[in-house]
Amino acid sequence: MSASKNIRSHRELRVYQASFAAAMRVFELTKSFPPSERFSLVDQIRRSSRAICANLAEAWRKRRYEAHFVSKLTDAESEAEETRVWIEFANRCGYLEPAVASDLDKRYDQILAQLVKMHSAPADWAVRSP
Repeated sequence: MSASKNIRSHRELRVYQASFAAAMRVFELTKSFPPSERFSLVDQIRRSSRAICANLAEAWRKRRYEAHFVSKLTDAESEAEETRVWIEFANRCGYLEPAVASDLDKRYDQILAQLVKMHSAPADWAVRSP
């Protein structure tokens, strides 16, 4: 049985929902970062957090081609790990409270775990030809 059997859209994937929610949390939190970080840290962390969702949407549409599907999942994994690095910088710079940074880091760790699980069984997500 295909893991994607009853899922019609990338928006229904739990990992997409978690990624989207985390990206929105990042967006809200970065509103309070200093103006001097607007074109550096803020742009970087927002871009990487949003790219996870975008790569998942692309991966979903590329399920006919296992290598392309896996490639986009790998891109999503990379963006999630990059986001964790920016969270660490924001924490060390004092822009995020340690508890908030820890919560975000845990969210992205869970997102990564879900991505790795999908990546480990790409055939389960493939679109089957009739």
